[in-house]
Amino acid sequence: MKNSNIMIDSDFQDRIKQFQDLIDQSNHIVFFWWAGVSTESWVPDFRSKDWLYNQHDVQFEKYQPEYLLSHSCLYNEPKVFFEYYRQKMDCRWVKPNITHKKLAQLEKVWKLSAVITQNIDWLHQKAWSKNVLEIHWTTQIVYCDECGKEFDPDILFTFKWDIPYCDCGWMLRPDVTFYEEQLPQKAWMDAVIALRNSDLFIIWWTSLTVYPANTLIQYYGWNKIVIINRDTTSQDRFADILFHENLWKVFGELKF
Repeated sequence: MKNSNIMIDSDFQDRIKQFQDLIDQSNHIVFFWWAGVSTESWVPDFRSKDWLYNQHDVQFEKYQPEYLLSHSCLYNEPKVFFEYYRQKMDCRWVKPNITHKKLAQLEKVWKLSAVITQNIDWLHQKAWSKNVLEIHWTTQIVYCDECGKEFDPDILFTFKWDIPYCDCGWMLRPDVTFYEEQLPQKAWMDAVIALRNSDLFIIWWTSLTVYPANTLIQYYGWNKIVIINRDTTSQDRFADILFHENLWKVFGELKF
């Protein structure tokens, strides 16, 4: 066990004060976010197939969610892939929430070294965060898989055919790391360096099932760690401060 004095049962305001003190004392903070930040902006969890409508030739019930966002689906069943993408991955209307905004503020006061995220929705950048390490890349770049020409990302939602094509006749794709594809090496190495140099690690800790992103935490020096999750996790014992509350409730109390 990392810390026998873990603050679990203390009053919420006591934990907030402890968290605020840790932030005030730290100068190289790293935040590691999974889907939790974006879901509080009403971005749906991609693993859920709720709110998808079937077409006569696209029956989503036949597929696992992970397959629908995989290299295999993109290249073997592109019609299925792009129909799922259009229904599930359209974040054009989504706005940053209080957590995104607080992280941007923390960066402005030279406390935050990096945000490491699996999210591909660009909401951190919309909130004006600068050092965002997107280890699954982003939906904000769309390119031709043959000639490399880039397109406005809206084309994947406005293209009039089932499958978007380049002028050269080749299929377009978003610059996202899908299942079965390798993570971007620069973003990965930047994340490793940020973690090794950080003095406070704050994580929205979900199930940590997505490999290899779930291995990044091994590079942290285990100085101070704050875990925020609505539910208990197998990693709670590592926390100096533990919150089983929503992100907006925690970050709404912090002042930078």
